[in-house]
Formats: sequence, C-alpha cells, structure tokens
Amino acid sequence: MNRFDGRTALVTGAGSGIGFEMARQLLAEGGRVYAGDLVPDGCPPGAVALSMDVTDEQSIAAGVRQVIEESGRIDILCSNAGTGSTTDPVSCTAEEWDRVFAVNARGVFLCAKYVLPHMLAQGHGAIVNTASVAGLVGLKDRTSYCASKGAVVAFTKQVAMQYAGTGVRCNCICPGTVDSPWVGRLLDQAEDPVAARAHLVARQPMGRLGTSEEIAQAALYLASDAAAFITGTELVIDGGLVAG
Repeated sequence: MNRFDGRTALVTGAGSGIGFEMARQLLAEGGRVYAGDLVPDGCPPGAVALSMDVTDEQSIAAGVRQVIEESGRIDILCSNAGTGSTTDPVSCTAEEWDRVFAVNARGVFLCAKYVLPHMLAQGHGAIVNTASVAGLVGLKDRTSYCASKGAVVAFTKQVAMQYAGTGVRCNCICPGTVDSPWVGRLLDQAEDPVAARAHLVARQPMGRLGTSEEIAQAALYLASDAAAFITGTELVIDGGLVAG
C-alpha cells in the first residue's frame, strides 16, 4: 500500500525543481495531487495543474476552492513556491524586500489561511512549508531571502502550536544549496559560472549540492503518518552546512 493512497495534496511552485519532485513523488505514492504554479504547464503528468500566483490572495482562494470542490478534501499542503535575492542590506531596495516577502512569507501564510479551515473540519492534515537554512543562519548577500525564510520558520512554529492536538500538523523543511533551476539561474548570472558553482559545492561539508529528489523525500516524510508525532519542527537537509 502506498503512503498517500486516498489523500489529496496541494503543492505550490510545482512547475519545476523541488516542487515538481514533491508533486511527482506524491503521485507515485498514490496521492491525488493539485500542482499550483505561475506556469503550470511544467507540472508533473498526472497532477491537476492549477494556475496559481501565491502573491494573489484571490488566486490562492480560487485554487483551494477548486481542490475542495473536485476532491472534497485536502490532506496535505506543501507550500513550496519561493523566490530569491542576492543583495546586502544597503543595496536591497524596499521594492525587492516586499517582492521577496510577498512570495516567500505572505504566500505561505495565505495558503495556510485558506487550507486550514478544511483540515480542521476533517480533523487531520499535514502542512509542510519550504523554508531554508537561510532562515536559520545568516548568509551573505541574501538579505530579504534570509529574513523571509526566517519568517516561514517562525510562522510554522506558531501554526503548529495553535493547532496542536487537533490532528493538524505543521512543519517546515530547511534545504541547503540544491542543484535546482533557481540555483542554475543564479549561476548563469555570475561572471564565472564554473567558479561560482565550485564555491557553492566547496561550502557544503559533504562536497556536493543537494538534489530536488532528496528535498522532496524529506517533505513527504513530514507529510506522512510516519511523522504523526512531529509538529512545529524544521527539518534541515543541507549536507552539514549549518553544523560547521
């Protein structure tokens, strides 16, 4: 029997990278998956593609409403949609700060806001938010990114405590540097992409970048019954980056 037989999941940012893998693996283990993305054409085959903008409250409300109308339930929310930034506190503009927070923090809040009433009515549900090691430690030139991911960690803990004992759990994952399309785009913008990649690899104690598949597997563990006694935690998957 698959871990997610009979369960319905909503995954945001499912058009590529970590979100794509979350959706793909949930499908492979029997879940009914609604894959939300700004460009949902890239979502895994077999998922119900949703055009979803997590910065738009009405877009989130409409997406959750479609899930409930079509499946009658929502058991898992993987709030994974995110964006990055590469500035220091002086060069970071207020506009960039607001843009990054709108996706990384406000989007996580709004998805939970609209999903939670259905999970509470069911008496069970698992929320897995994608934070980052950048929400736990300071990284150079990641001002708004660090701050927004720190907000995700704190929000995760608050939701977990708010609803502990209801059957609804909330946890987050904190990936390190992952060989994902977003990191690929950052490297493409570097003056020397080869050297920039070597630097990212060198700062990982395990000597390599993580994979989207590995991060997704950690998220699915938190979403599964095997993690039934886990809520309010941040699961670090970083090759030892923050341990050093």
